[in-house]
Amino acid sequence: MVMSALDSFMTKVSWAPLDVLVIDMPPGTGDAQISIGQRLTLSGAVIVSTPQDVALIDARRGANMFRKIKVPLLGIVENMSHYQCPACGHREHIFGHEGALRTAETMKMDVLGQVPLQLAIRETSDAGTPIVAHQPDSPAAQAYQHISSLIYEKLQQTPTQLQPPLLGHASGVIV
Repeated sequence: MVMSALDSFMTKVSWAPLDVLVIDMPPGTGDAQISIGQRLTLSGAVIVSTPQDVALIDARRGANMFRKIKVPLLGIVENMSHYQCPACGHREHIFGHEGALRTAETMKMDVLGQVPLQLAIRETSDAGTPIVAHQPDSPAAQAYQHISSLIYEKLQQTPTQLQPPLLGHASGVIV
């Protein structure tokens, strides 16, 4: 079922000219990730992980898979890097401290940023308005804006590679 939907997505959608096509995928190295990496020529992949050890195992596995199928790694994002109490400002590293940063160093990847664990991110997302639109000056929105700027900058340094079969082209990134 997933492969059928993926096939339709890649071959039956009439894509207009795009600046960037982002494909958000669950962690891992399953059929969907491998098929996209083999059937499309991608400009790059972004690995997203929490800083906890068990999540980083999947992140490393995913990064190695993309390297094996020759998809450039644009970098790693540490999601839920910390929680900062809105009342007192105390910072707590609930899922570990800088695990993605250490992984980036050992795997020779760039760190694209750290996204905090924040109630406002969930609330604005659930309401259908991303935090970057609802609270653009918040630290969380600034983290997302910084990360997206770095990704866009890296994509400008690589040739446009993503070409859905016979349907146009776009720079692509898997997140």
